[in-house]
Amino acid sequence: MFEHVQKRHRVFFVYVGGESTLKEKYIDAASELIVYTYFFSASEEVVPEYVTLKEMPAVLVFKDETYFVYDEYEDGDLSSWINRERFQNYLTMDGFLLYELGDTGKLVAIAIIDEKNTSIEHTSLKSIIQEVARDYRDQFHRDFQFGHMDGNDYINTLLMDELTVPTVVVLNTSNQQYFLLDREIKNTEDMVQFINSILDGTVEAQGGDSILQRLKRMVFDAKSTVVSIFKSSPIMGCFLFGLPLGVISIMCYGIYTADTDGGYIEERYEVSKSETESQEATEESRELQEPRSGQSLLPARQEPKDVLEKKTD
Repeated sequence: MFEHVQKRHRVFFVYVGGESTLKEKYIDAASELIVYTYFFSASEEVVPEYVTLKEMPAVLVFKDETYFVYDEYEDGDLSSWINRERFQNYLTMDGFLLYELGDTGKLVAIAIIDEKNTSIEHTSLKSIIQEVARDYRDQFHRDFQFGHMDGNDYINTLLMDELTVPTVVVLNTSNQQYFLLDREIKNTEDMVQFINSILDGTVEAQGGDSILQRLKRMVFDAKSTVVSIFKSSPIMGCFLFGLPLGVISIMCYGIYTADTDGGYIEERYEVSKSETESQEATEESRELQEPRSGQSLLPARQEPKDVLEKKTD
């Protein structure tokens, strides 16, 4: 049955031993991650003869035609270790897989190539990444995941940059940082030096998830969406963006002209009001001047005396 399982699954985990605290942790991790990989338990007699166990109980992962034993002191939490080791060491990358690798906390070293191109530049770069993943597995497996990607369309969108194919890029999928080559990769030793430079901080990380990068991402996504719409269907693009712009232009023109007419009417009202007041003031002045001019012609009318004045007389 063990041989049957090994033929069916490229990656699977096995708990070997009896009841223990480690088994309880293994069962909890299996309950959490059962949708991603395969879990089994077995007695020591079931394990193949080529498997060497220093102590019991133990948790093993079988993959890449070999096996690896969980070490609590070096690997830390069992669930985190299983989450990191549930992938093969070398993979053909795509967008969905990169998203899943974000939970592992590993850096992802990817050879960006054109699989249809059989030139030495493309094939040799892929071979170099495969050799590093195989020959330096014990040195880098805790920090790096290796693979290749066909074409640069997805990676250009992810990095908001235009990468020249073939090339190598190292992604930190947990915080969207990335590292670009600082040297020409001619052999395995060059690639190992580049990886070591990343680990010791010599190569500067680019990108990230800062506020500035998020704003840049929003602008880039909006621009990419508009360009893709016009490339796929120019007429539909003109309709989608032309119609709203036309409506907004008409509204702005209407608001502007309405405000201008209102100002003109208000101005005419003020002018008419001032003219009316001026005419009324002219008429009042004329009325005041007419009695003064006729004062010498007609005697002033005497008002009748009241009772007190009569007594005084």
